[in-house]
Amino acid sequence: MKEVYELTEQGKIDLEQELEHLKTVDRPLNIEAIKEARAQGDLSENADYAAAREEQGRIEGRILEIENILKNAKIIEKDSSNKVSIGKTVTLTYQSLKLKREFEIVGTVESDPFSGRISNDSPLGKAIIGHKVGDHVTFRTESGKEQVVIIEEVK
Repeated sequence: MKEVYELTEQGKIDLEQELEHLKTVDRPLNIEAIKEARAQGDLSENADYAAAREEQGRIEGRILEIENILKNAKIIEKDSSNKVSIGKTVTLTYQSLKLKREFEIVGTVESDPFSGRISNDSPLGKAIIGHKVGDHVTFRTESGKEQVVIIEEVK
């Protein structure tokens, strides 16, 4: 059974742009680097060649990964209800820390907690989905339990 990747519309656009950049900029530059390293002679002790080949593997792997994600992508339709769902942005207050944070709920592929984008599969994402403004939600963290209050939903 193939995996389905949930993406926001912007997430799909970002992946398409990254794929285009990899194919039109990174790959040609890497091919040129490999040619230059080969021209240096003995490949068995050529660090430039080894590094260029390693970079080629990274580029080609990422191209295949993005193509697979896009081929199996399901674009998230924003839910018009007042409940937290994928594609929505919410502001939360952490009760123990008295800290206020804004998060966009996205699919696993787009998740970047340091940029305020949390996965619907993360402990916090799973806990708040289906709740609404004013709800107190408890979820499990690595260090125990944490409680947040949903204080605002941004459509």
